[in-house]
Amino acid sequence: MSHMRGDLLTKTRKLVKSLAKPEPLWLKAMEEAPPVTFPRSDGKLKPITLPEDPYIKKFYSKHPDSHYQDPIKFNSFKPVPARTFAWRVLELKEQGAEEEVAIAVADLEYRAEKKAKKLAYARLKQIARQQGKKPPPNPYPSPIKEIQAEERKFVNDRFNNPKILELVKKMKEQRQAAMQERFGVGTGRQQ
Repeated sequence: MSHMRGDLLTKTRKLVKSLAKPEPLWLKAMEEAPPVTFPRSDGKLKPITLPEDPYIKKFYSKHPDSHYQDPIKFNSFKPVPARTFAWRVLELKEQGAEEEVAIAVADLEYRAEKKAKKLAYARLKQIARQQGKKPPPNPYPSPIKEIQAEERKFVNDRFNNPKILELVKKMKEQRQAAMQERFGVGTGRQQ
């Protein structure tokens, strides 16, 4: 039935009319109350744009170090700084401020908040050292350091896992054999 055009109802009608298939029990009921047909798209999907998207782009142009944070995190209760910045700009514009002024104010607020967070963490570390305790983990790590922390175990695994070390040794031996085969003599290095 895939070579025919139309929906299930149309295809079944054609098959019954051509006597290729007996009339199913559900056909009359479906003809009386046909299923809803949805309009077809022209194949081009329109991008979803939000009112704060231009301000998120401006935020990333001013603060490229924040570019590693995903502006749309559906699983996070706390929005990323870029989205907060954009919401603040929109809020200030609704209150009557010009766009440039709103961007400048939101940027100042972002920088002040970031500086306050760094100072609070520095104070936490200082208190922990005075008490002789281990400093707490940074509650505001940079996104790059978060990515590096995730990758660190794989990098360490590369140099310490015996299975991987054995694979590397075999690959070196294969490369050595290929070089000897290609040039006919050893490379001159001894392992």
